[in-house]
Amino acid sequence: MPTNLDAEETSHTETVMSTALEEFEAAALSLARSGPIKDRLTDAYRNHLALVNPEELPAALRAELHACHDALTRERPLPGEDAVRATVRKMSNQDADEVACAVVRLFAAVARATLVERVLAMPEAVSDGASSNGAIPSGAIPNGANGARAKPRKGVPDVISLYAAEA
Repeated sequence: MPTNLDAEETSHTETVMSTALEEFEAAALSLARSGPIKDRLTDAYRNHLALVNPEELPAALRAELHACHDALTRERPLPGEDAVRATVRKMSNQDADEVACAVVRLFAAVARATLVERVLAMPEAVSDGASSNGAIPSGAIPNGANGARAKPRKGVPDVISLYAAEA
């Protein structure tokens, strides 16, 4: 039976990742709304992506978040505007589309990483009785695109690469 301390530790881990996931989801929803892509991209960054702490993300995704940040803040602003508005103003619609696609791909990667974290936090994934080899419990990984059940792997990087290969 888990103690309150165990529940607090698990809750904290999921809350931190969930916060980043929620911000990425909100950014993706901002990008999916109607309106000019540049306005949607500015809104997604200012109101959601800028709030994500890179330390909350798995190390493999931090570089991608930094690349999005750099892509959206590289221009020097004019008086009365910020770097995001200046950068997006100078982007072509195609460039804005590409950055928006990168944000959506990053949202999907964060969602997959959150799933992996939750699966690995399951008692069955770490207890000796249910899984003596440390692999992810059978049925915890969704079916692949071809309907075949994915083979469980041991480490978080392996699981992340498995999901990335299926995407």
